[in-house]
This record gives sequence, C-alpha cells and structure tokens, in this order.
Amino acid sequence: MTEEKNKIEAVLFTMGKFLSIEEISQMSGIGSIGFIRQALEELQGDYSKKGGALEIVNEKDKWKLNIHKNYLYLTEKLLTDAELDLPAQETLAVIAYKQPAIQSDVINTRGNKAYDHIKRLKDEGFLVSEKFGRTKVLKLTQKFYDYFDVMEEDLKEKLVEKFSEKEEDNASKEEENES
Repeated sequence: MTEEKNKIEAVLFTMGKFLSIEEISQMSGIGSIGFIRQALEELQGDYSKKGGALEIVNEKDKWKLNIHKNYLYLTEKLLTDAELDLPAQETLAVIAYKQPAIQSDVINTRGNKAYDHIKRLKDEGFLVSEKFGRTKVLKLTQKFYDYFDVMEEDLKEKLVEKFSEKEEDNASKEEENES
C-alpha cells in the first residue's frame, strides 16, 4: 500500500486544496474509493504520529494536506510580507465579503486608493471585473480560493471571524491607551 499512499500524498501536496475522494481517485489513478479512504485515514494517522508541521485534514469528506494550525502564523506572516500589502489585503477582504462587489461600493468603503488595489489584484489574478452601468462588478477568481485556501461556501464565515478578532484587538488596544 506504500506506493498508493505515496501517490495520494503527492496528489494532495500538488493540488494544495480540499479534494473529494473521487477527485483523488481520478488524479492518482486508483480506482477503489474504499481503498483510497483507508489510505487517507492511514496517512492522517502517520502525519499525526509524526507530529510535524503538516497534517492531513478531512472536512465534509474532502481531504487536504495542510500546515498544522500551530504553524499557520508563520505562513500568514510570510504571505503578508511577500505579495500583498495590508491595504490591498483589506480591499480584497471587502470584495470577498460582498462577493460579488460593486466597484463604486468598494471605493466608498476603502477610499480612492482602492482603485490602485483593485488594479493590482486584477493584475495578480485574484479578481475579474465586468462592466455594470457606470461602474464594474468585481468577482473573485479561482486563484483567490486556492491561494487563501478557502472554499466559497466557507468564505463569509471566515471573514466574519477574522474581522471580529481584529475589532477585539483594536478595542483592547484602545483600552490600554486610555489607561
């Protein structure tokens, strides 16, 4: 079974997103769904016993090779420093939250600098736009979902969590400053 587990692991690593067992079967060339499920569970156990920075995650019967939660702070910092500055990320978050977003609404929320952010996000492949009267409709691309490792149906929930955390952090900083 080692060869098959290696194939499955290679598929999970290469794709970098949640995959159904059927998708894994198709990509790995292994026909037995039961066999794949067993191999995935064994891989999950192997990673758990190893105690490294990677883990096999199963959510809603979709599987993914992922960075363990204890090490996510490293990747978030690296991604933040590497490609998108904070203002562009915040503009992208507004667009993701409203998905699809009217460009004029985003500009009203984020200010005129958001035009530059939107252009850059389109150039980077995170957004596409379509004419909508005098403005544009902004939509997220598959690159966005792959890059940020989120499924469309979970997006708003994760954004609400993130904004709540940020508001709590800001509130506690304001309390400290007042003291």
